[in-house]
Amino acid sequence: MRVALVSGYDAGVPGGVQIQVAGLARALAEGGVEVAVIAPRRRGDGGEDRGVAFFRAGRSYSFPVNGSVAPVAPTPSAAAATLRALGRVRPDLVHVHEPLIPGPPLVATLLCRTPVVATFHRADADALYRAEGRLLSRAVVARIGLATAVSPAATETARTVLGPTLGEVVEVPNGVEVARFEQAARRAGGTPRGRYKNGSVPLVAFVGRHEERKGARLLIQAVRRLEVPMRVVVAGAGPETDSLRRLAAGDGRVAFPGRISDDEVADLLASADVFVAPAIGGESFGVVLLEAMAAGTAVVAADLPGYVLAAAGAARVFEAGDADRLATALGDVLGDDAAREHLVVLGTARAAGCSMERVAGAYLECYRRLLGPGGVLGAGP
Repeated sequence: MRVALVSGYDAGVPGGVQIQVAGLARALAEGGVEVAVIAPRRRGDGGEDRGVAFFRAGRSYSFPVNGSVAPVAPTPSAAAATLRALGRVRPDLVHVHEPLIPGPPLVATLLCRTPVVATFHRADADALYRAEGRLLSRAVVARIGLATAVSPAATETARTVLGPTLGEVVEVPNGVEVARFEQAARRAGGTPRGRYKNGSVPLVAFVGRHEERKGARLLIQAVRRLEVPMRVVVAGAGPETDSLRRLAAGDGRVAFPGRISDDEVADLLASADVFVAPAIGGESFGVVLLEAMAAGTAVVAADLPGYVLAAAGAARVFEAGDADRLATALGDVLGDDAAREHLVVLGTARAAGCSMERVAGAYLECYRRLLGPGGVLGAGP
């Protein structure tokens, strides 16, 4: 079977959809599927990595979307590059992530003649997204052979935007590359040494874009309410970085390493005693929670539906947007060795049940359902 995964987000920029597409591609390739990823990227051309071919579909530009900044490529050159890549790959099936994103996903959905599986990731719909759905719903729904979504929130958003003609939506939750984070945990020493992993002072980690909806400001406010020794690493970058630094000024416990690589993220999560996910909205599923769990770290998370779905009882949750509740939850987990270790045990099991291999298997069932057991040779775009 030959599958093309098409994403609208820049493959070189950290993000939830990008992580899922790359991880799914690797898992499918390891299972014997011939896989190509088609996505925009500001730097670098095509190539192959771990059995996955990559085709660059134009250069991305940053646009404000859903309380964040989306690196997408809604340009004629990106559309043309997408069609050229599909012509070279000649897939049996095209798996489009976020089919309404202008650029590669929308082009592949509307213009490729091969069967289409469409995955919806987004939770919440702004006015522009709704308007696009009303304009394109008939054409997009007509081309989708099988619709999937990563969570109930994503399903609801897709139905709201595309209307009742969308029909059945199969929910396939996001996954995590468990082995990569287990390796990071082994590099960090595997099990805690003494009370905390790094001696007498606990390490608290945040990883994410520095923007309002990700909640880093809330974490710093909570930390300043806790007069206990700790180290807090607020990894990432974004429009709020300078104001976050000012908020933390004078508190030597808080460090800002900037944007870090995927391997550095894994090592940070594995070294931390507690990972905090303080987002205030717009999260359809909390993959980063599963990454921290796979790395053997206790998780404290806001009670957003997507985070609650991801955690499945394996995290300490607090009321989203409430710094006092976050301070209480974080203080409780840091101060109770048994509770923290219990969260680690629950989280490790939860992450194992959400492995990318399982996700790939679920999508393979979707592919076979659409193509039939034997698949067909793609006719190309």
